[in-house]
Amino acid sequence: MFTGLIEHGGRVRAATAAQGGVRLAIVCPTLRADGIAVKDSIAVNGVCLTAVEVDEAGFAAEIVPETLARSNLGALVPGDSVNVEGSLRLGDRVGGHFVYGHVDACVEILAKEREGQGWRLRVERPGPLAAMLAEKAFVALDGVSVTIAAVGAGWLEVALIPETARRTTLGEKSVGDRVNVEVDPVARYAAAAVAALMERRV
Repeated sequence: MFTGLIEHGGRVRAATAAQGGVRLAIVCPTLRADGIAVKDSIAVNGVCLTAVEVDEAGFAAEIVPETLARSNLGALVPGDSVNVEGSLRLGDRVGGHFVYGHVDACVEILAKEREGQGWRLRVERPGPLAAMLAEKAFVALDGVSVTIAAVGAGWLEVALIPETARRTTLGEKSVGDRVNVEVDPVARYAAAAVAALMERRV
């Protein structure tokens, strides 16, 4: 489990095809200082991965086809920047919201405009997730915990403060780029409960 507050900036060292999946090596020396080890959970662009190798430079993880199909990790190439967050530890402060690292969709950035000191970012709002992506609700975009500022037919907008733009890859993203979306777990469970209730009434 994660919080969506990105602690580390990483860079792709290698992305190697492996039996239909990908072995991804990430350079992130500051994560090493956190005491990570093989088998630890690490979020990369909001996707929960398991470290299979750790060295002084960073770590490596193996990505299966299911993850590649649901996220933007398959498009990464050496040199790309990524958001990296170590898993939440008991007693840590939760400053964002609970993020599981289970990506729901990979969507396109439709618009990005200056707004005050920060940015206004508009991304696709997939139909199957629409009911769980409401104004003022939490959402994770590439693993970054943000608040939905507005919603419309097929889209949602978030307001990026300067700190978020500086510390995460969202500040570097452009129109046409794709970001991973994970809905707020509370919204997910609420939607499932409502669906189950409606089924019983039919």
